[in-house]
Amino acid sequence: MSVAQASLASLLVLTLIAQAAIPSLRVVIVITGAALSCLLVTLLGLGTTHQLMAELPWDVLILLVGLGLLSEIFAASRLFGLLAVRIARLSQAQPRRLLIYFSVGMYLVSGLVNNLTALLLVLPILHILLKLMGFPQRYVSWLLGVLLVACNLGGAATPIGDFPAILLLGSGRMTFVDYLRYAAPPTILSLLGLLALVIGFVRPQRSVERDALTSRLSVAIMGRMYRGVRLDRRRFIPAALLLMAMLLFWTLLPPQSGISADLVCWLGVAVALLINLRYGEDLLRTRVDIEAVLFLLSLFVMVAAVRHSGLFAALSQLLVRLPMSPQGQLAVFLIAAGLLTGLFSAGPSMAGLLEVAHALARHLPPHVVYVGLALSVCAGSSLFLTAATSGPMAQALTERAKLCDSHGRPLHFGFMEFLPVGLLSFAVIQSVALAYGWWFSR
Repeated sequence: MSVAQASLASLLVLTLIAQAAIPSLRVVIVITGAALSCLLVTLLGLGTTHQLMAELPWDVLILLVGLGLLSEIFAASRLFGLLAVRIARLSQAQPRRLLIYFSVGMYLVSGLVNNLTALLLVLPILHILLKLMGFPQRYVSWLLGVLLVACNLGGAATPIGDFPAILLLGSGRMTFVDYLRYAAPPTILSLLGLLALVIGFVRPQRSVERDALTSRLSVAIMGRMYRGVRLDRRRFIPAALLLMAMLLFWTLLPPQSGISADLVCWLGVAVALLINLRYGEDLLRTRVDIEAVLFLLSLFVMVAAVRHSGLFAALSQLLVRLPMSPQGQLAVFLIAAGLLTGLFSAGPSMAGLLEVAHALARHLPPHVVYVGLALSVCAGSSLFLTAATSGPMAQALTERAKLCDSHGRPLHFGFMEFLPVGLLSFAVIQSVALAYGWWFSR
């Protein structure tokens, strides 16, 4: 490893460790790391800041911001809140049904819109039901934990569900239809496998004292609390039609048309904002996730700097030269991807590992490598509560809700409460990723 490779790689790793250790300062940390990366690339004669900026995947940022704005319009229509109330009614507050219905519901929602927005609006309603029911700590930990994992799986199921999938779509390595066709089935299998193990073997519902009267009263109280809430059709219908049109264009437009996925997103969201004229202007001024944009922009700069040093190419050559079959090399890569994501979170891991995945895709079917990578990143982001952005947010919202069990003891949802869920989820999703890679690369 050359001095340039060692310097830039060390700076990237130290920055990722620092932002993971001090999440409250993560944007400042990665911006500083990006600036130092630009300085090192210039001093080492590897390139210029202008060259690094020219290589950034701006299309990914457009998709990320555009889909985030569309999620805000759906949130303003009160869709997510009404969905949560409907799920609570269908489950009749029965512990087993509650876990299954909310998990499946959040999986479906997270495949189409920003799961952070959906969680922000669904969790408070779920917290109300948990308060009314007085569920014990063990059940609450597994319910909320599986809910977060279902969001991660839903995001990995479609090319617009979460950042790693958006990065794959924006890179042009897979089309919208191909990603959906190959990624959705294994994520569904992972969710069904996880739910079967939790319901059949872990059985957190066993710790809940059955009380049909309390369940009926809790559902009735929630119904009364939200009886005046109605779907804002004026916002929902145009946004839903535009999302359907975008999905149609992503599916049918051939790559040679020149109309890229980010352009479809840009035009669709622009029309949605024009329909909601004043609200659209307010969204652009106040609701664009500047933190996520700056974080990812800085991250892409650091990754581009490491790419300029030739380290990714060297790692790729090292991987393909391992004395084992291509399937074995893929297995090593996928396991490493899952563990690194657990440590550094999904965004940084996917941005760096995608560079190495390109080398494996020359020797194996591309969809096997890229979908396997997306699944492994999903497994890693489900390993620890801090590995995905939705984890700390769910922890903060739950602690703020001040939940108690039926005996008045306070309930918590933190790192240790999530850990058993994370370990099981990692094992299930990573196993599906490895099985997927082995089966389709034979």
